[in-house]
Amino acid sequence: MFIDKIKIFVKSGDGGNGCIAFLHEKYRPRGGPSGGDGGNGGDVIFRVNPKLHTLLDFYYRRHFKAKNGRAGEGKSKDGKSAEPFIIDVPPGTVVFDAETGEQLADLVDGEFIIAKGGRGGRGNSKFATPTNQAPQYAEEGKLGQEIWLILELRLIADVGLVGLPNAGKSTLISHLTKAHPKIADYPFTTKNPNLGIAELPGHRRLVIADIPGIIEGAHTGKGLGLDFLRHIARTKVLVILLDILDEPAKAYRILIDELVNYDESLLDRPRIVALNKIDAVAEDIKSKNWNEIFPDEEIFLISASSGENLKIFTQRLAELALNR
Repeated sequence: MFIDKIKIFVKSGDGGNGCIAFLHEKYRPRGGPSGGDGGNGGDVIFRVNPKLHTLLDFYYRRHFKAKNGRAGEGKSKDGKSAEPFIIDVPPGTVVFDAETGEQLADLVDGEFIIAKGGRGGRGNSKFATPTNQAPQYAEEGKLGQEIWLILELRLIADVGLVGLPNAGKSTLISHLTKAHPKIADYPFTTKNPNLGIAELPGHRRLVIADIPGIIEGAHTGKGLGLDFLRHIARTKVLVILLDILDEPAKAYRILIDELVNYDESLLDRPRIVALNKIDAVAEDIKSKNWNEIFPDEEIFLISASSGENLKIFTQRLAELALNR
């Protein structure tokens, strides 16, 4: 199951209360206040784990709570602070406040404290002064933070394959990488994004994402596009994959319009127009002046099925993606 958006609840730990205590030891009749400080509550921390590629774990568990700090004790013993509560997330996880919609974090690597633990209260020993040598009060620990969050995964890939249903994206990614997506002759074969890795000379790797089929109006929620257009946002290079047998100029306009309507800045990225299924057309179709039909675009004629021109196509993708 591929999960790329989910709502969860997190709460950091409460701080422990400060202690009210006084020394009562033989030979120390005026021992004074000895209440220790409370420990701090545990933070809730998101940690990026490169081995994760989906938010599936959060489908089964959606509430996360750090432990509270321990209360202070007599003889000036401070309470123990709680350990941080670590939550592993896949690279590319974006965190939003579920109530306000505010983006709180964009997690590509490292760690991020999403909820700070409550500070422990000070014991009465901290309040002693020359004029108040026996304070009868201490601080309560501060409450931890609690918040409902939306986690949204945006796949991190070097190349994003964009095309209408049945353009051949699944077949192409299966040839270029080790991915094995389901392939069939009907629309929306791919209902989840697929990530594949193409091994290149010199121990280099090219991460390719197959974005589920986009249709006209995808940016408004039609088809599957709205759910997965977000994954295009992180790709370095876009491949506009067109079926050369099925009105490629029309398909191109639909795809470009959907990208613009979703995020106009996507058109600033390097992109290639790949005309697929050339193994099924006559030579006169292959030799058409495609540069005139798609002006200002870099064009490759390929066959994802037979493998024709895929080697040079992959080399060009690597040049664009890995040298950025």
